[in-house]
Amino acid sequence: MMPDTRTLDSLAADLDAGRTSARALVDECLARIDDKNGEGQRTFIHVDSEGAIAAAEAMDKLRKANAAPSRFAGIPISIKDLFDIKGQVSRAGSLALRDASPATADAPVVARLRRAGFVLIGRTNMVEFAYSGLGLNPHYGTPKSPWQRDVGHVPGGSSSGAAVSVTDGMAHGALGTDTGGSCRIPAAYCGIVGFKPSAWRIPLDGGVPLSFTLDSYGPLARSVACCVTLDAVHADEPIAPVTPRPVKGMRLAVPTTIALDDLERAVVEAFERALSKLSAQGAIIERIAMPEFDAVGTLNAKGGF
Repeated sequence: MMPDTRTLDSLAADLDAGRTSARALVDECLARIDDKNGEGQRTFIHVDSEGAIAAAEAMDKLRKANAAPSRFAGIPISIKDLFDIKGQVSRAGSLALRDASPATADAPVVARLRRAGFVLIGRTNMVEFAYSGLGLNPHYGTPKSPWQRDVGHVPGGSSSGAAVSVTDGMAHGALGTDTGGSCRIPAAYCGIVGFKPSAWRIPLDGGVPLSFTLDSYGPLARSVACCVTLDAVHADEPIAPVTPRPVKGMRLAVPTTIALDDLERAVVEAFERALSKLSAQGAIIERIAMPEFDAVGTLNAKGGF
């Protein structure tokens, strides 16, 4: 299966022009989730088919009446299983919470997505209590990264299902969490974009915490512009257009200590291609030693702080 490459902007344009509808987008996502040859069963812990269809039909009616809450209204997104959604159980990827009482209200960040008209397609799988960057879950399965899927590679974590839901077109954006990389790691493993905003920008109410000082709620999506859009909605800020920064003259350091050790050949080749493209556009690439990185193993030997 080829990764889905549609962006939020392109989907919004299709909706505006009548080339698709919210109901059609939701039906397509649900079909991909239900595909027996796909990753849907491992990617989602709960799929709200009935609620998603009802919300999509409502957004189509509002758009027809020129009353859509935003140009993105009707686009399906996924929600990591850490967040409260009214009437649903927040399991945090664990069996320990599966019998917990359903949430009585949406988490503020979820409510903001609804207010913008995004359709919540379901709750995505994750590392239990978000406590790992690999993406493994022994209870609900581990979705496979799109990279060499026939071989089977971990998707990265802890927002594992969030990333795979986006790459496989089971959702067109995802709400994740990031404490030590839980949006950025699975995005990198799966070939999409993940962003961790400053924690104070997004209210942390309505989510199962990992670290009260380091937790942050962020987007996973197919482009930087998509993440900018979702981040603005999460933070309840106006959605502003993205202005690319010129690459020419940008100075980038490549750490040679530990960071590039023992890489697979395919990773090395992809990394060097990226550096070559940046250099060709005028970026200044400097390879530098970072002896401080040698202390990381010792610092983390007992689990870190």
